[in-house]
Parts: sequence; structure tokens; C-alpha cells
Amino acid sequence: MRKKRSTSTRAMFSGLEETPDMEQWCTDWMSNLPEELQDVPLTHLAIPGSHDTMSYCLDISSPLVRSESDLFRVLDGLCCCFTRPKVFKWATTQDRCIEDQLSMGIRYFDLRVAHKPCDPSSDLYFTHILYTHATVLDTMWSVASWLESHPKEVVILACRHFEGLTDRLHHFFISAIKKIFGSKLCLRQEASWSLRRLWALGRQVLLSYDADVASRHAELLPSIPYWWANQRTARAAISFLEWNQQLGRPKGFFVAGLNLTAYRSYIITNPKESLRTITWAQWPTLREWVKEQTPGPEPGSLNIIAGDFVGPLPLCPLVVNLNKKLLAEKQWETDVS
Repeated sequence: MRKKRSTSTRAMFSGLEETPDMEQWCTDWMSNLPEELQDVPLTHLAIPGSHDTMSYCLDISSPLVRSESDLFRVLDGLCCCFTRPKVFKWATTQDRCIEDQLSMGIRYFDLRVAHKPCDPSSDLYFTHILYTHATVLDTMWSVASWLESHPKEVVILACRHFEGLTDRLHHFFISAIKKIFGSKLCLRQEASWSLRRLWALGRQVLLSYDADVASRHAELLPSIPYWWANQRTARAAISFLEWNQQLGRPKGFFVAGLNLTAYRSYIITNPKESLRTITWAQWPTLREWVKEQTPGPEPGSLNIIAGDFVGPLPLCPLVVNLNKKLLAEKQWETDVS
């Protein structure tokens, strides 16, 4: 028997395109999803994410991260007045704080965690070539506070890189995470559950921890694959992403990175350019490609789509809107049954 979709269900997604205050809709987009999608596994939804989430607060005067080459360290030491402004404008991938990103609809956060060299404290910072002003634990408390006000929104925190962390610091960090989020942390076996099941348990945080120690903690998920093209042009990045699509989707969560990268030779020979300018110039190409994508369990489907400058560029509504395609598939299945 043909079952018509309810007016309220249709209105939820039409509102995404027609409501003037689109940001307000996206703030709670998970709780705003039609009921038919609340039982879809999170790994099959289209989820917007931010690449190098915390680079909006890089400290231009901080040391370089340990993984930078010795040659670059020497160059930076000799002429930091030349290198630092360039590093800062090419390492900055976001310009909105994490609370703003949450309110805009971002639900996947790429967090590079590190401990500063020669720092006797246990303070941890985020990195992208430089260290951030914000500390990791203060940021985690901010996320927890935001979630208290949005009890049906679920976030994915991908902690990785871990430069300079000893076993003691890993233990300190994990203990602090458990204290901050408590029962909001999803257990490993719950990672592929639907929103409705997670809501029933009060779970709101999936925390991926890219270190061997994660296997000893039921609250920590393993590393989430990130498709990083390492290319400067949108066309080259798209070719890389499509090549990965042909290989088939990973079993669980995975990220398609829209972020562009420039080699140092390009940076030196194009002094007026920045990561912002090349991202803005090539956004139309990336946007059209995203519009053609589909979430779901099929081999060529996508899950998390992450990008740079997610504040001024409308990544969130673009990605969330892809879930309409899942709704259309469910309606078609109902019509033919």
C-alpha cells in the first residue's frame, strides 16, 4: 500500500532551503531530521565536518611543532619576521571558534593534540604547524557545555597526531575526557547506532583516539580514515576522492576531505595568495561536486565531508541537505512495497 510522507516531514527538509534563518535550522539539524532518518546509522548519514578545527586560534609566536623539518626550523630561527606571517596565513584553516562551528551544524571535529616541548605542565594544545592559544581541556569543557544546551545533537571528536605526548600524558588526557563528558561518551559498540538509539541512552560524544592506547578503553573509538588529497586544485582533490570512492567505502565512519594544500614552492612564488584565497576561488567546483554525492551504505556513498573555512563557506547546509536523498530512497521503498 502506498504510504504518503507526512506534511511535517516534507517541511523539515524544505525549510533547509527556504527558511531565511538557515543557520538556526542547522544548529539542531540532527534533532530536526525527519523521523524516517532518525533510525539510520550515523555511519550512513551525511555529516559536515571541519578540517583542522582549532586553527582559528594559532599562536603566531609559539614554537614550531616537533614534526617540522630541521631545515625549516633553522630558517624560521634566522628570519622569523618573514616566515611566521606566511606560516600563519597558510596554516589557518578556520576562522570561527568551536562553539560557533557547533552552532552552524558542524558535527565532526579534526583535533590535532600536542604537548609543547620543554613545558613542565600537563597542559595540552592543538596544532597545525604552530600551537594554539586555546588549551585542549578548556575546549573540551566548551563542547560539553554546548551539548548540555543541545541534548539531541551528537558530535564526533577525532583526536589525533598527539605530538609530544608520553604515556603519562595520554593517561591524564583520557581520564580528563571521561570526567568532562561522563555518560555522554558513546561506547565502541554504539558507534554505528542511529540517533534514536543514542538519544535513548543520552549519548552525545563519539571520541576517536588515534593511538594504540584507545584499545584499552571502551569509550574510545579507533582512528577514523580521512581521505586527504594533498592537492592545491579542486579538480585534483576531486580526482583523488573519486579514486577512493571506486575502492569502496570503509566499514564505519570515514571522512572525505575537501581541504586544499599548497606546496612550499607555490607559497614562496605566490606571496599574495593564502589558503583562504585558493579555497574561496575553488569553492564553486567543490560545491558542485558535493551536490552530486549521496550518503548511505553503498560502495560509492560518502559519510563525513570536512572542509576549511566552514563559517563563511556554506558547507553545513550543503552537506546536511544530502540526507534528503536517503529520505527519497526510503519513500521509494515504501511506494513499491
